[in-house]
Amino acid sequence: MDDRPILLFDSGVGGLSVLATVRELLPQASLVYVADSAGFPYGTKSEAEIAARVPALLGRLAERYDPRLIVIACNTASTIALGAVRAALDVPIVGTVPAIKPAAEISATRVIGVLGTDATVRQPYVADLAARFASDCTVLRHGSAALVELAEAKLRGEPADRDSCRAALAGLFDQPGGDRIDVVVNACTHFPLIADELAAAAPHAVTFVDGANGIARRVAHLTAGQDGPAKPKHRAVFTRLSAPERRLMRALARYGIDRLESL
Repeated sequence: MDDRPILLFDSGVGGLSVLATVRELLPQASLVYVADSAGFPYGTKSEAEIAARVPALLGRLAERYDPRLIVIACNTASTIALGAVRAALDVPIVGTVPAIKPAAEISATRVIGVLGTDATVRQPYVADLAARFASDCTVLRHGSAALVELAEAKLRGEPADRDSCRAALAGLFDQPGGDRIDVVVNACTHFPLIADELAAAAPHAVTFVDGANGIARRVAHLTAGQDGPAKPKHRAVFTRLSAPERRLMRALARYGIDRLESL
């Protein structure tokens, strides 16, 4: 039996959308969810800041929690720092990448939207994915820091502002060709947490896709044969634990997390 936890890392609570899928597929795995609340948000930071911060922080976390696998449940951190983290740590690392390939597989209009943070959508990695897997599609991109904040607020129990959702989506759908978008890639793990609000705010019916299922399947593959404890324990760790983070306890409990810690 392997009692070591699987560690999931994000700048905030967006990675809970990935944790939920991993927990469903691997119900016997203990999970450590880490939110870099002291560094939040990542989407408005420079590549240099993220490239320096994420590997150093994950190194500390690996020492403290001895995980059998780490999931970087953050598109921004993955597109910028995944290679450096893999080079620095002797632990299997699963990253998060925009789900452009599955979006292209289901798009009928061949126009796809990629909705993420500013830092994610401007990465050459996104253009490379589009060239490799959606070369016959028009791929429109838009970054929104406001939607990240809306998702965080929703989990604290605050109502999501649909007008803000509409304003953020307008940056995508108002681009030339945006009226033909039929699939939107949620290229930020925060965005599935406000899936209902996004669907209601979209100017026409679209399908939203994300990478959580693919990540969970990859984690299951890499940990195959590693039986976990009969009663797994889940905890959340924040790099800054203040009043806003403590207001997340009710939401965290819905994900099976009943222990809160600071790093």
